[in-house]
Amino acid sequence: MGQLSDLAIDLPSDQEITLTRAFDAPRHLVFAAHSQTEHLTRWWGRGNPLDVEIDFRVGGRYRFVEHAKDGNSYAFRGEFREIVVPERIVQTFEYEGMPGHVVVETLVFSEQDGRTVVTGTSRFDTKQERDGMLDTGMTQGAAESYAALDRHLATLP
Repeated sequence: MGQLSDLAIDLPSDQEITLTRAFDAPRHLVFAAHSQTEHLTRWWGRGNPLDVEIDFRVGGRYRFVEHAKDGNSYAFRGEFREIVVPERIVQTFEYEGMPGHVVVETLVFSEQDGRTVVTGTSRFDTKQERDGMLDTGMTQGAAESYAALDRHLATLP
């Protein structure tokens, strides 16, 4: 499908979106940034304040509430279905503003020459749900979040 700054976007099927992004950091740090509160609060909300509740284990749940500059709060939740440290996370994702539309996300972390490539595939129930998510600007939001992650990783030893 294309590029959005450093983010590659692909539509491998009618029900999937794949986002791929490389980071200049070792895999264990990038994985930690996706699974630990102290990291998630610094990048996931794209610079906006973020409340994070996370029980990072198979069957555990998470909930993120982003407090946007427009004064609104946006809540997201899900459950961890599979965790292989530091290689893979499979989780559900649901925007609480549209309950019942649950996406299954698979994040794969691969390390190449000290850099880490994160490949995230979101699987929707229907093509209409996939296209609806694309229409929300989610790829722009993901690009902004990953740019914030890049900045955060640069501050770590």
